[in-house]
Amino acid sequence: MSGIYIHIPFCKKICYYCDFHFSLDLSHKEQFITSLLKEIALQKDYLSEKKIETIYFGGGTPSVLSAQEINQIFDEIGKYFNLSNVGEITLEANPDDLSLEYLQALKQTRINRLSIGIQSFFDEDLLLMNRRHTANDAFICVENAKKVGFENITIDLMYGLPNLSLERWKENIKHALSLQVNHISAYHLSIEKQTAFNKFHNDGKITLPNEDLSELQYTTLVEILKENGFIHYEISNFARDGYEAVHNSNYWKQKPYLGLGPSAHSFNGTSRQWNISNNLKYISSLESNILNFEIEELSEIERFNEYILTSLRTIWGVNIGYIKNTFPQKYCSIFIAKMERYVQQGHAVQNDASISLTNKGMFISDSIISDVFIAD
Repeated sequence: MSGIYIHIPFCKKICYYCDFHFSLDLSHKEQFITSLLKEIALQKDYLSEKKIETIYFGGGTPSVLSAQEINQIFDEIGKYFNLSNVGEITLEANPDDLSLEYLQALKQTRINRLSIGIQSFFDEDLLLMNRRHTANDAFICVENAKKVGFENITIDLMYGLPNLSLERWKENIKHALSLQVNHISAYHLSIEKQTAFNKFHNDGKITLPNEDLSELQYTTLVEILKENGFIHYEISNFARDGYEAVHNSNYWKQKPYLGLGPSAHSFNGTSRQWNISNNLKYISSLESNILNFEIEELSEIERFNEYILTSLRTIWGVNIGYIKNTFPQKYCSIFIAKMERYVQQGHAVQNDASISLTNKGMFISDSIISDVFIAD
């Protein structure tokens, strides 16, 4: 079965670390939704498998949508896709959007999973990141979400932040655990080019923790969450048994998905395509029933490298039998040979069925993965 990702390209405020596509101008939201509904109809044949397993509202800030607008989108998707098997429907949200009234309205939609971008439980960190919520908002919104009946809740945290000590990071983890959510995603701050943080860093206004402290924050996170019953099933993701993110896991397992909205990516197993990253151009093209996108046919090597990239990020690792049966034999031999030194260094483990990264290896996964890619 397949998944649908819907990119909601609006935010009320710029987070200083973010380089995702969004606009602060919400005056075009109604036009965007009209265009999105047209895109759903135009893309009805993209997925050969019409049965949908997951739907994910990402952004941007999807919690700028009203419950009525969310239902409008569901109604249109239901015209063209079989939703009888949909199990997980996620909405990304900012804590300050999640008022009790809004949560009660969301509970009347098909949304059954909330992904809440908390990032930190310290106001000084939130101010530094230019987040629009407070630490108190974070605590209140999660409690209210549980009060109205949301059980499947994940929260996002961020480490590797400027001035983030190990002790403060431990406090963040402690606060997250106190909320008794079933899923936690934790990401190391990445300084992207087109962000305020990049300028601050270049100007010497912020100082990042050194690699040793970053690694210590990561290993501390892994150890504490493991001690509290969380499964570390992907580099940045931790879940209690049965609460792993199905939608994101399907990305890593190379299942097909349809991406809707400006900048959204789609994958059908052999090619990848992505919509234009411009709200007004997206809207204007769909006013003429034309979808403005680019497409890339994936070569055999590219499909192999993508499988390695996504699989090595997970607890399941690379399935040796799968690559033997799917790709030329030499690909498997090259991959196993390249991974041998990482196994010897304790960065990976190998058995007859698979090769996966250890916690030590996951921290330097980017360099390992790029090293074991097969070159064209």
